[in-house]
Amino acid sequence: MAKIGVLWHAGSADEEKVYLDILTKAFNDLGYVEGKNVVFLHRFPAEQLEQFRSLARELVESKADVIVAITPPGAAVLKQTTSTIPVVFSVVPDPVGSGLVASLAHPGTNLTGLSLMASDLSGKRLSLLKEAIPSLSSVALLLDRSLDPNTSKHNVSAYSKAAEEMGLVLHPIEVPTAEAIDEAFSTAAADRCDGAIVVGSMLANEGPRVGASALAQRMPTLSIWAEKVRFGLLMSYGQDVSETLVKTAGYVDKILKGAKPADLPVEQPTRLKLVINLKVANALGLTIPPTLLASADEIIE
Repeated sequence: MAKIGVLWHAGSADEEKVYLDILTKAFNDLGYVEGKNVVFLHRFPAEQLEQFRSLARELVESKADVIVAITPPGAAVLKQTTSTIPVVFSVVPDPVGSGLVASLAHPGTNLTGLSLMASDLSGKRLSLLKEAIPSLSSVALLLDRSLDPNTSKHNVSAYSKAAEEMGLVLHPIEVPTAEAIDEAFSTAAADRCDGAIVVGSMLANEGPRVGASALAQRMPTLSIWAEKVRFGLLMSYGQDVSETLVKTAGYVDKILKGAKPADLPVEQPTRLKLVINLKVANALGLTIPPTLLASADEIIE
């Protein structure tokens, strides 16, 4: 019976339900059935670094056959914790730059998996928001502290440059905790922002609160996570996380069948997904251009 550890980022199975269900189904489709031929060891660190470390040690000590690290903090602590147990990461922006692997083509260690698209999408996201809101002139960039300082700095730099090229004013706003989300959107409204972009795993995890705050401030908001749009955001543009998790299960399957992580190239996505929430657009009095609707992969009505 295979033993698969999964180091998530949120604090419970309920908070991860959307993604946990996708990953479970992906394993089921590959023939892995809980209690029959596989045991899943799900661990939820609640985005706390010390929890990541202790739960990583716990999974290693449990002698899991393979461990899945959903986000960068999990992958980083597992790299520090084990050099023998195979680790498959799912949503990592820069696995080479962060030192997880030697190269995308030849990881060279016990880690491999899926990377986010290397190209910068800040300009595209701002242009989509501008297309949906022609009068857009000022944009809030909400960043949470789950991002490491280098990633946060890169986001501010990339979005600032893209905003300047488009003649937009960018307002970076740090969101230290989930409890600060309402205040962040209030600040964006006080700064007369016409729209917002949210970045970071904590803000993704707090989808319902982010959506409620955005609607309360009548703030058209774009996320990078498609699964969060239904909570009250206007749109999303980014990698298809569902597809990423399905491929993650595929990597684990290959390793359990004998493949070595060092020989499995890190895969980058080739498809991006645009989701538009027409319910939110109507609530905010926005008319989404037909050309933008036609390019959407999913429309929530």
